[in-house]
Amino acid sequence: MIISFEGIDGSGKSTQIKRLLTRLDLLGKETLYVREPGGTAMSEQVRDILLDPSLDIHPFAEMLLFSAARAQLVKEKISPFHARGGIVVCDRFFDSTIAYQGGGRGVAEPSWLESFQLEVTGGVIPDRTYFVDITTETAESRLNIRFGEEKAADRMEQAGGAFFERVRNAYLTLAERHSERVCIIDGSGTESEVENAIWEDLSLYL
Repeated sequence: MIISFEGIDGSGKSTQIKRLLTRLDLLGKETLYVREPGGTAMSEQVRDILLDPSLDIHPFAEMLLFSAARAQLVKEKISPFHARGGIVVCDRFFDSTIAYQGGGRGVAEPSWLESFQLEVTGGVIPDRTYFVDITTETAESRLNIRFGEEKAADRMEQAGGAFFERVRNAYLTLAERHSERVCIIDGSGTESEVENAIWEDLSLYL
């Protein structure tokens, strides 16, 4: 099974992934956690390029870099592990490209991007996708706290409120178009409330 988590920056999806991995571990499930961009030696180097705030990367080039990292990750890690029957948990997958580079950057129509991403992944599609949804105002508040306590914003996180509003709307459109796969989770609750909502849904598929 392949499970992906999506959301705008600050949605709390990474926290929920950690909680889910703990639950699956307690059940004795064999899991593989991967993040995008990253997860392989090549993909991690691409990640450094994409998140470098000193670089001015053309939006279409940005999309291709994310896609290149994803293609390597699928070939090297995701497909072999999935073929052995393990559960792959992805911190972002191709829906991010459709939402961020499609909705946010406007590089191409969603239908073209979806078709292209299926080529990138060799037809690999998540079995269940959790879109942890929060407002852009909530995201901005959370990111301000994070940057004040931990680190400076990376290149993607610096994109601004209008950009993230477009990304969020693209995610909502995706969820509507692929309702059989994408589950919208209200990310405004407590961490435990969000975790329980995800588990209530996922337990139906395990």
